[in-house]
Amino acid sequence: MVTLTELAASKVQEIIAERAGGRQLALRVYVQSGGCSGLSYGLGLDEVRDDDAVYEMHGVTVVVDPESAPYLEGSLIDYKEALRGGGFAITNPNAVRTCGCGSSFRTAEHAGAAEPC
Repeated sequence: MVTLTELAASKVQEIIAERAGGRQLALRVYVQSGGCSGLSYGLGLDEVRDDDAVYEMHGVTVVVDPESAPYLEGSLIDYKEALRGGGFAITNPNAVRTCGCGSSFRTAEHAGAAEPC
């Protein structure tokens, strides 16, 4: 399961309100090959697909595709405020190595294909 904090859910709701145009959108969390540690996180708004794992948290639907689910199991998505803007941050218990920016990682079983930063 992927968990979304209340603050992150609030930010997602703001984004959906701005961009949904009446469509029912969910927060899609996924993993793809790339980044300096080999795997990288992705977040986007999308519609629910038949094979997605679907979670409801704090008024937000979160979806994860079957290929990404094992890499994201137990992850926490939060929103961090900062002086130069804020952003979503993922804490992933499966990551054995992460990059400095926090958007790239590797697991004990899968290193992915690392790319230069």
